[in-house]
Amino acid sequence: MSPIIRRIAVLCISTTLLYLAFRQLTLGAEFPLPTTTSSTRVKGPVRWKDIPPKYPVASTIPLPTGTSSAIPRIQHEFGVETQHNKAERLHRQAVVKEAFLHSWNGYKKHAWLQDEVTPVTGGFTNGFGQRGATLVDTLDTLAIMGLDEDFEAAVKAVKRIDFTTSAIPRLNVFETTIRYLGGLLSAYDVSEAKHRVLLDKATELGDMLYAAFDTSNRMPIGRWNWENAALRMYQEADGQGLSAELGSLTLEFTRLTQLTGDAKYYDAVARISALLSKHQDRTKIPGLFPVRISPAREDFSQDKTFTMGGMSDSLYEYLPKQHLLLNGLDPQYHNLYSNAIREAKQHLFFRPLNPQNADILMSGSAHISSATGSTKLTPDGQHLACFTGGMVGLAAKVFNRTVELETARKLVDGCIWAYDSMPTGIMPEQFTLVPCYGEEDCTWRTEKWNEAVKSAGFDEYARQLDAADIIKEDGLPPGFARIRDRRYLLRPEAIESVFVLYRITGDPSLADAAWRMFESINNATITDIAHSAIADVTLPVDHASQKLDQCESFWMAETLKYFYLIFSEPELMSLDEFVFNTEAHPLRRPLAT
Repeated sequence: MSPIIRRIAVLCISTTLLYLAFRQLTLGAEFPLPTTTSSTRVKGPVRWKDIPPKYPVASTIPLPTGTSSAIPRIQHEFGVETQHNKAERLHRQAVVKEAFLHSWNGYKKHAWLQDEVTPVTGGFTNGFGQRGATLVDTLDTLAIMGLDEDFEAAVKAVKRIDFTTSAIPRLNVFETTIRYLGGLLSAYDVSEAKHRVLLDKATELGDMLYAAFDTSNRMPIGRWNWENAALRMYQEADGQGLSAELGSLTLEFTRLTQLTGDAKYYDAVARISALLSKHQDRTKIPGLFPVRISPAREDFSQDKTFTMGGMSDSLYEYLPKQHLLLNGLDPQYHNLYSNAIREAKQHLFFRPLNPQNADILMSGSAHISSATGSTKLTPDGQHLACFTGGMVGLAAKVFNRTVELETARKLVDGCIWAYDSMPTGIMPEQFTLVPCYGEEDCTWRTEKWNEAVKSAGFDEYARQLDAADIIKEDGLPPGFARIRDRRYLLRPEAIESVFVLYRITGDPSLADAAWRMFESINNATITDIAHSAIADVTLPVDHASQKLDQCESFWMAETLKYFYLIFSEPELMSLDEFVFNTEAHPLRRPLAT
């Protein structure tokens, strides 16, 4: 092995281990541990409604009422299909469904009622509390795909799950809300037979999660020791938390209030929205929220890092979606979004240098200099940030900001380009690009790319080498200065935005791009049991070390659902009738009054 290969390998492994450790501490459920810690103090079920709050609210904030604001039509008016186009679409849809059934059957055989299947070894993991995460997360996908027998069997299995306790003592409130509560509510909303058990179980879980808000300022605890709450111990909000986890609970709790009539769930998240509105202009970049905040101190002004990628992402995503779910009856979500997108366009979105000279955008990060106070762009791409194109497109329609449809399309095209650039046809988890400014600066120059490669964070030894050597040894496609995390974790964000923009514009090239993406992903991730995350999107798909033996629940809940829907009739889960939560669970919009 050459010295540069050894150095880069050590650097990549070290970076990945540090990153995984950091993510496990901050977003524990994103990389769930393979073992489960049994609860020893509290046995279920717990009657959460009977536990008096330590910090009761003086008055409950009700759902907003009045005459709904006029929200424009979102979906494109699709015309009549030709027989050829219909046949091609149905073929693609059938292949996606076949892939879904392969993974679903693997879960049923090897991990039924466990959280996730291990797709290489045929075992299972229980990082979410051993409450059938994949089962609950996949309920609405089964209904949408018309798999009625599997859906009925899954609903029957849900009856056996106790949603008042957990096999782990600390719950990630955000992940539990988007995967479990969102999954139960969506399955109730999309299924023809309104199974009361789904709403009952959602209420059961909602009552449990509501106890995480029982703090002195009513801000929820991110990593919540539910046993302490069950034992009626005092709780306090987190001294430090992630903005996405605080700001991404509104849709699920609002929908639970809409379906049950109990205002307490909406009240809980309305207080968070009020706090966001109060502090949006008090951050280091007024209009944007930093990655880290203090819910306990209600402080949004300390952190100097801003992104629409991981750890902040769905806070922004939920602003136009909550506006939709409330039929425009609360103007604060429009205001919050307008302020955020103004700053994102200035500080986060950038055009990357690329050999095709394509006018595309990526969403990066911004950091405030401690020395000068100036704002500096970090031109990193994240798969998690690929939701932005869909969000900007949806908001452009919802808020009549139609000029930003062009911005949305450029963001979507940027993620499609990142997919197409890789040898496997799959975008990596994290990477560094070369920002450019203006037509002349954005004309492809190999020299500029080489300069960026040499200054992209390699160690001193690597920086002494020719850029061509680094590019060769590190397997960098043209335009990529560094690939910081080479994995593909079965993520949905890119196809999510392609789906949303396709439904908004009707552009068939987006469906073709989706098919390229699906074929690449299916080919690289399939195992004998299901589909697996892979280690390196720059290596051949048959490389021996590729499969990571991980299949997160969002693979069937989100990724395959979006692939299926882009090849479905546009009326199926119409964007004018449903709002998708960040786990791709469609929640039905109430009829406007």
